[in-house]
Amino acid sequence: MALLINPCYYKGQMDNAGLTDYYTRVADASPIPVSVYNMPANTMVDMSADLVIKLSQHPNIVAVKDSSGNVAKLGQIIKNARPGFQVLAGSAGFLYPALCLGAIGGVLALANIAPQQCCDLIDYAKRGKHEEARALQLRLIAPNTAVTAQFGVPGLKAAMEMIGMYGGPPRSPMLPLGEDKKAALKKILQDAGII
Repeated sequence: MALLINPCYYKGQMDNAGLTDYYTRVADASPIPVSVYNMPANTMVDMSADLVIKLSQHPNIVAVKDSSGNVAKLGQIIKNARPGFQVLAGSAGFLYPALCLGAIGGVLALANIAPQQCCDLIDYAKRGKHEEARALQLRLIAPNTAVTAQFGVPGLKAAMEMIGMYGGPPRSPMLPLGEDKKAALKKILQDAGII
């Protein structure tokens, strides 16, 4: 499927009517299914539950990845979207609560460096192992924040290097993490049991 982040230029004009028209046109023309992607921290446009619910009625709009962290909004969408519409948590920081409400999974930056832990969290939730899921969710919050909001893409790339993968340098104008930030990141990953 195509994952389409919401348009954000001229954000004051990105209202429900404009976004409905945009996504509907794309979905009508797309030869593959479409997923809407709500990422207000980067776009400064937060798609409402009502908008996503309305878009879910389109047969070629099959999912939403929501990175807002608003679990109440996810619940509204899960409750009111058309049957079969898939809701995906956009961050490991709230994966377990999203799963408890009925999200089917997540598209998670943290999965780049902790794939087994992310899969374990989903498995625990699906099997009703709520104490294990809760404990793992709490353990994953700090490393998730580190590779997203705290250190961003440079942090994720550095973390990949720390676990033996190739992360490479971030694209300009982002700069690689300095040694002090790398040390802080390494401690966070060690405390979480990732390295």
